[in-house]
Amino acid sequence: MTLKTFHKRLWTGVPAWIFIGAVAVLFPIFAFMTIQSINRQKENSIHFLLEKGAALIRSFEAGARTGMGMQWSGLQLQKLLTETAQQPDILHLLVTDINGVVMVHNNPSHIGKIYGKGLDLKTTSFKSVQWRLLSKPGNKKIFEVFRRLAPAGGPLGMRRGHMMMQLWIEQSGNSRISITPSELIIFVGLDMSTIDEAIKSDTKHAVVMGLILLFIGFTGIILLFLAQSYRATKTSLSRIKAFSDNVVENMPIGLLVLDDKKKVTSFNNVAAAVMQLSLRETIGEDAEQVLPAELWQLLNNPDLEKGIVEKEIDCIVKNGKKIPLEVGATLLYDESETFLGYVLLFKDLSEVRALRKEIARSQRLASVGKLAAGVAHEIRNPLSSIKGFATYFKERYHDIPEDQHISSLMIQEVDRLNRVVGELHEFARPITIARKPIQIRSYLENSIELIANQASGANVTIQTTLAPEIDEVYIDPDRISQVLLNLYLNAIESMDSGGTLSVGLAVNADKEGVEIRISDSGAGISKDDLAHIFDLYFTTKAAGTGLGLAIVHNIIEAHQGEIKVESRPDQGTTFTIFLPNA
Repeated sequence: MTLKTFHKRLWTGVPAWIFIGAVAVLFPIFAFMTIQSINRQKENSIHFLLEKGAALIRSFEAGARTGMGMQWSGLQLQKLLTETAQQPDILHLLVTDINGVVMVHNNPSHIGKIYGKGLDLKTTSFKSVQWRLLSKPGNKKIFEVFRRLAPAGGPLGMRRGHMMMQLWIEQSGNSRISITPSELIIFVGLDMSTIDEAIKSDTKHAVVMGLILLFIGFTGIILLFLAQSYRATKTSLSRIKAFSDNVVENMPIGLLVLDDKKKVTSFNNVAAAVMQLSLRETIGEDAEQVLPAELWQLLNNPDLEKGIVEKEIDCIVKNGKKIPLEVGATLLYDESETFLGYVLLFKDLSEVRALRKEIARSQRLASVGKLAAGVAHEIRNPLSSIKGFATYFKERYHDIPEDQHISSLMIQEVDRLNRVVGELHEFARPITIARKPIQIRSYLENSIELIANQASGANVTIQTTLAPEIDEVYIDPDRISQVLLNLYLNAIESMDSGGTLSVGLAVNADKEGVEIRISDSGAGISKDDLAHIFDLYFTTKAAGTGLGLAIVHNIIEAHQGEIKVESRPDQGTTFTIFLPNA
């Protein structure tokens, strides 16, 4: 898998509910935080304007008290109010009575008019400052602060709290009225343009920060999920890789992988063993240089473009050994149909071909066995008659030596033919075995004693290696004795000048049974003859019938066992008999 494909899979592998869930969880949180921040900024702005308005009211009250102490006229108080209203951000400054009649205004044209309609001015107090928002044409907002005016809060001529304040009111001329100071309401109108701009800027900033935090939180959740997904994917890929590597290394067939330039990139243990390949000398090399010519030709087969090509071929590997292989070759592509290289799978058919030969031989023997049964039956009766006539002539012409000799030869040949027919009949007849538990070590020792004198006479030394841990084996003792005696005698006959006969007994843990090995140091068997020694009537002996080893093979097969032979000319022969435990 390429890196690009991996990332594509990783991103598209994130479920949609993760995105929806992240937004559903984070959006209310950051929306609430943003709204809280905006409301907090508005509250701070209102608090600031209230403090500013209250400070202006206190400043005006202080100036009014000073003026009253200096016996200021209403015109002087009007002048104080007008000058106070000249401060930045103050849009209007006025004083009314509790009925809303303007007593003093920074704009004298409003004196005498009614102000504060809709307000309950009688409920205003000296301590708490009240506020409201007003709008002027052009969407200009005014933050207005108002409360009861307390200009006579100090020793400014008050008498028992009922000192009357005289103000000059200029309205259609000069007239003088008196009013109680506690009945005056002061209004301060503050320009909110700057505050509004600041609030809008702060709101915009809060929204942007909220969106940024939302994006960061959303990204964080997705990244956490992706990190977890990446870890899970990496772990899964590691397990898959370990599993696939283990499968490839332990699969019973050879695997070879080549890149698009036909260079070897990898192979498993079976391929290395069959092809005699080494890792250092093979990886990265051209396939033409390291693989047998037969495999190289298969890689250049034009049928590969159509799919898998399968063939049975004989390959000659580095050591010159010819190995029959069943080979499958195909082209390797990735998900985007990009050509990656070649894959070769092959299996050693040596054992398969040996089994095929064994099956063919068994089939031939079965056919010959059926024929032999009929032939044996037809030959035995004439042989009995011939032997009877030969015996008659021998007794009748006992005084003629030449006739006596001829009769004796006839009787010997008839006996030999009868023996051959008996063996042939034995071979053709289905073998039945009667298994029973046998102490195998003592059983082998007894079988060796039967041929001890014959071995001694042939100057053959007998050696035994019997595993002590093996106790009982379930076999037919008569049949196995026939097998052992046949192999013992063949071994002794192969050692004309004497030698060593070795008998071994060992456990075969892989197949759950025992192995009996009978070896000699005799003349051995040629490679051509080795493949036919169990065939019917095959023999290299001048007086042999070619039935002994064929019968041995049948007896071992009847025990569900196996018999194998290893031999080289002048290096002796070894027969290995495997007998299962049950």
